[in-house]
Amino acid sequence: MARYYFHIRDGERLSKDPEGADFENLDAAREEAVKSARELLSQRVRNGEEVDGQAFELTAEDGTVIDRVPFRDVLRLHED
Repeated sequence: MARYYFHIRDGERLSKDPEGADFENLDAAREEAVKSARELLSQRVRNGEEVDGQAFELTAEDGTVIDRVPFRDVLRLHED
């Protein structure tokens, strides 16, 4: 198990995840980031807030950014 932190990047602003969570591997952490991004997006849409540009920065315990999950990439939009 490894601990991953889900910091939220919004332009120059970074909201740090102080606790992190343990996952078996990076794929499992990324799956959780996708689910969490969808939840956050749905809340922001309901509140009429801007939803463009935010992303999770998945980091290791030493602060190294391992992966990035842009919120807009987790949306499933119908294409004509």
